[in-house]
Amino acid sequence: MDLVFRDADVVDGSGGDSYRADVGIEGGRIVSIVKEAAAAGCQRPTARRVLDAEGLVLSPGFIDMHAHSDLALLRDPDHSAKAAQGVTLEVLGQDGLSYAPVDDRTLAEVRRAITGWNGGAPGDTTVDFDWRTVGEYLDRLDRGIAVNAAYLIPQGTVRMYAMGWEDRPATEPELNQMRRLVAEGLQQGAVGMSSGLTYTPGMYAPDSELTALCRVVAEYGGYYCPHHRSYGAGALRAYAEMVALTREAGCALHLAHATMNFDVNEGRAPELLALLDEALDGGADISLDTYPYTPGSTTLLALLPSWASEGGPEAALSRLRDDATAERIRHHLEELGSDGCHGVPVDWTTIEISGVTDPALTDHVGRRVDGWPTARRLLLNDRLGTTILQHVGHEENVRTIMRHRVHTGGSDGILQGSKPHPRAYGTFPEYLGRYVRELGVLSLEECVAHLTSRPAARLRLPDRGLVREGYVADLVLFDPTTVASGATYENPRTLPVGIPHVLVDGQFVMEDGRRTDVLAGRSVRRTEIR
Repeated sequence: MDLVFRDADVVDGSGGDSYRADVGIEGGRIVSIVKEAAAAGCQRPTARRVLDAEGLVLSPGFIDMHAHSDLALLRDPDHSAKAAQGVTLEVLGQDGLSYAPVDDRTLAEVRRAITGWNGGAPGDTTVDFDWRTVGEYLDRLDRGIAVNAAYLIPQGTVRMYAMGWEDRPATEPELNQMRRLVAEGLQQGAVGMSSGLTYTPGMYAPDSELTALCRVVAEYGGYYCPHHRSYGAGALRAYAEMVALTREAGCALHLAHATMNFDVNEGRAPELLALLDEALDGGADISLDTYPYTPGSTTLLALLPSWASEGGPEAALSRLRDDATAERIRHHLEELGSDGCHGVPVDWTTIEISGVTDPALTDHVGRRVDGWPTARRLLLNDRLGTTILQHVGHEENVRTIMRHRVHTGGSDGILQGSKPHPRAYGTFPEYLGRYVRELGVLSLEECVAHLTSRPAARLRLPDRGLVREGYVADLVLFDPTTVASGATYENPRTLPVGIPHVLVDGQFVMEDGRRTDVLAGRSVRRTEIR
């Protein structure tokens, strides 16, 4: 054998009790599990390397069900932000906006639209955008990345490709083109489709259009992952809309960052879970992910009413330059509650600047926005690239939702900006350190299941998410007494502690707490799913 972990406390991802075992690895897979080997006096497995795991938990690698590492994996081979957390698989293509499938026009537009999420604005040469299809993007990942990655077809990008930034129903030829693009992406390996229904242009799609695309996703055994139409006013109605839509389409549903935010939803998490339980008990196939923090994070542009972005980024900038139109935007934001701000009038005291693309604006980072004039200037001067934290969550809701039977973990980690949300660097150790060890919201065994086997089941991966013989050796060794997130709001890029070893495909990507130079990650494609 290549490697044996000796005397590890195995938390195998099933949710069952932990046990002491020697675990052997060969050829990138788990080939031997000998329980209580020392106590039983049996022959202990040997290998070219034996690592003493006394006092450490061995678990499956963590699966980040909501990641924004679409370019970071290509730009930054180190990728310690995720590898150091024990993440061995990320799901990309989130919130309806990513970089495949595209043509040249669509690629230029989507790069502008999500610069704040991922960087990669037109003119940025740190990534060679040498793909156009989903399959070509996955092939690019297969050249070697820090951790594994799966991909969701972004519905907003598909709509942009087929019909630009127009706020209208699709024609039948346009809808047929969208169906074809989704089918091709699934054939090439995508695991499902995402939407960002508070982001343009995806939010312009009516339910009938989304249902038609979800029927295509269902044909290929994928799942639909919507950032739905509201997390504020009307949040429960928006959740119910997604449940009804996917049930009509016969499609599995995974609810992205399933939070209940803003003052209107304080203490209302049980109402959401009751809605989901009723659907689950009725046979619906539903799962969800959350991050263990209260603030959200997005772009400053995203708060604007959707009509302000119709026509694309240049049209949005033109409207912001016009005083009369800018006043209309302010009225929607501050008095009516724009659809981009989830139907809730914006409270500028909750909006903190987390990143800018223009270095001349760096002084704004870490500050709260003091009103619409400042927000407008930032949008114009930063050419829509500003990212924000939005301090609108509720701890009681966070804890209630993470206990649910279909809950999984997702960081929603935006890695751009000089002061990003700490969830990008801290989500998984935050679960293990704060919510397991310190608060007891979840048991260790239950929490590990949430972060491993449950997401693997949603992705329909037959050989990941558990410590089992024959399974891929995507593994984490951590100290349950010390594991903790180092990332804070003041220092969000600090790496966690208590996670010395992380393996991807049986190879150490983290060893003794340090990132190795191993790039063992590859794309995980739908065609692998049996």
